[in-house]
Amino acid sequence: MIALGIILLIIGFVTGISILWTIGVILLVVGAILWIMGSMGHAVAGRRHYW
Repeated sequence: MIALGIILLIIGFVTGISILWTIGVILLVVGAILWIMGSMGHAVAGRRHYW
């Protein structure tokens, strides 16, 4: 999810499409939150670790 967010940020920045930029930021933030929760030992969506 983090990688997809970064890819969408780059594509949105290069092409100037603001919706891709917005979706990329949202995916990046959600992916970072899930990654932090998974690394702290919380079960995320039924999984012990989130990669």
